[in-house]
Amino acid sequence: MDEALNITIDPACLQDPPLAIDVIKQLDVFDFCLYLMLTFMACVSLLLYLEQCAYIYKNLPYPKKTTLMWISVVVYKVLVLMIEELGGTNDFLQRFSTETFRINTGPCCCCCACLPRVHMSRRLLFFLKLGALQYAILKTVLSILSIVLEITGTAIWINPFIGILTIASLWPVAIIFMNVNSHLRSINLVPKYAIYQLILVLSQLQTSIINILALDGTIACAPPFSSQARGSMLSQQMMIMEMFILTLINQRLYRRTYDALPSEEAHDNNHNAKVALQTALVEHDV
Repeated sequence: MDEALNITIDPACLQDPPLAIDVIKQLDVFDFCLYLMLTFMACVSLLLYLEQCAYIYKNLPYPKKTTLMWISVVVYKVLVLMIEELGGTNDFLQRFSTETFRINTGPCCCCCACLPRVHMSRRLLFFLKLGALQYAILKTVLSILSIVLEITGTAIWINPFIGILTIASLWPVAIIFMNVNSHLRSINLVPKYAIYQLILVLSQLQTSIINILALDGTIACAPPFSSQARGSMLSQQMMIMEMFILTLINQRLYRRTYDALPSEEAHDNNHNAKVALQTALVEHDV
């Protein structure tokens, strides 16, 4: 078996990945143009992000500007952003305290139609925030732990566990989105939420699939890169191009000026005024 393995696998594929300077020296015209284009895309994406942060910091009030600029806890901050767009925690609870929320949403319970609707309360909102925040905390801890366990080769169980944490953190955000998106259509919440979901899929699921294909040998070795090194390189190249396109789309969505949403008190006053007007018209007809 070992002899067959040595015959079918290029010895260069079993070596450590080359240094960056060695890769640069071996680039042909096509590879040089490719890396030049990817470097340009990465630099433009970074500049657009920094410019967007400066714009948000100057033009948005607290706490919306901190919500949009925190990237490391993106899942939790998306949930907080939707709440802040509705006036903050107190206004959110006042607006929806008499309503029930459906919880049979993806990615956990989209097929569980038998789940009852639940009343929105401060306690439920706390658990929804906690469910989204746990991913940011535990993923950081597990990522550090995986680096330590990688030496002993016992870090395989961590990736599936991180996948479970990811799904568990997406569920609270989906619950809030499915129940409030009709109130936030004026600020283009649906495309913003779709891009947020797409970024998570590309950065997490796509990378995991490519890593599995590399470990399985589906992504062939191309000396001086092993299957794993080549899979990682392909993943990063695809990620740069995808994030460049999404950065341009986000630039248009978040630089637009939207009208402020009416408060719950104003909504009640408008509703009472309409009811009073309808009553007066009925009495006049009579």
